Amino acid sequence: MRDPYKTLGVRRDAGQDEIKAAWRNMAKVAHPDHNQGDPTATARFAEIGRAYDTLKDPRKRSLFDSAARMAEAKAAAASKADDNTIMQQRNAAREAALRAKAAQENAERVMEELARAAAQKAAADAAKQQQAGTAEAAEEVVERIFGARAASGGGRSQAAGPAPAAAKRPEPAKANAEKPVDAPKAEAEQPAEDAAAASAAILQPLSLLTSLVRRFTGAPAPAPEKAPDQTVTATVAVGELLKGGRLTVDLGEGRDAVIQLAPGMTEGHQVRLKGQGHKLTGMQRGDAIITLHIAPDPHFTVDGFDLHTVLPVTIENAVLGTEATIDGPDGSLSITVPAWSGSDKTIRVEGQGLPNDVGGKGDLVVELRIILWEKPDDKVTDLMRSMKNGLFL
Repeated sequence: MRDPYKTLGVRRDAGQDEIKAAWRNMAKVAHPDHNQGDPTATARFAEIGRAYDTLKDPRKRSLFDSAARMAEAKAAAASKADDNTIMQQRNAAREAALRAKAAQENAERVMEELARAAAQKAAADAAKQQQAGTAEAAEEVVERIFGARAASGGGRSQAAGPAPAAAKRPEPAKANAEKPVDAPKAEAEQPAEDAAAASAAILQPLSLLTSLVRRFTGAPAPAPEKAPDQTVTATVAVGELLKGGRLTVDLGEGRDAVIQLAPGMTEGHQVRLKGQGHKLTGMQRGDAIITLHIAPDPHFTVDGFDLHTVLPVTIENAVLGTEATIDGPDGSLSITVPAWSGSDKTIRVEGQGLPNDVGGKGDLVVELRIILWEKPDDKVTDLMRSMKNGLFL
């Protein structure tokens, strides 16, 4: 097993949110369903899962970090060997090699323990999934029995008739389960497939009985585990947010989603779509989380719900003040530039920004930029020179 941090491409001090996000992105890219022509896709997907299983568990992560730090510390200590004589250098090199080897063996043992724990967890998950499949099959059997009874017009007393027969069906499975007790050595040598078959033979009648009890008591079936959420970034223009309407978002795999652009949406706004995310076998489909990103606009920049624009002003207009016309989000606007306005001056036009979530709108912020004429002017040059040298004409 490789370094889990390198496998997921995260730093060693990464938080759980960053690790989880990296795992989701890499698992989505490396999923075997998306790489059916790549024979290594399954191995890469499994390696990503093992790396995430190690880093999401604080205990496993601490064990790996301790082993890695110990190896690095011993390697660093080995590199500081005394080099006074050739013999000392050789002895130091041999000792460093021994320490590095011991540290490597220790790290490998830790990794083996982590891999063994991951394999045990995978086996438990597989057994849980197989049990869920058995329960589902039992539900289908019960539904078929009672569906047939309901179709033939049978009442409650007729539907209850097959229950004793269903209760007697586990006898062959019981015999199969008791058979390995007389041969413990043969049981130890059986492959994993035989063990899974025996487990299924035991669980199937129990699941059937559980389904019958659920049918009579009206208890709901257990909900399957939910798959990870799918994160998607949708790019939207400033004009689309101003007008509202609908936005079509590509979810991949030939799926599209349509969201309503409503007041209160701006850069980074998230929309959650229930049950439209990743779909994994044996798990409930996750949610799709759509994050809005506002595309660059030639006229405006977005700051929350405010729109910013730039107005070039000549020197004489900055000093004396002027009336100017600018392009607003809804058309042309007339504004007044006060006298003696520098480039640090801003003019705020209220209610000309993006719709917010309280029924109003942000503002249009006009930033002034002082510019020079296209060609040098001698009079202005002489004036500036006189002011610089302290002379006034």
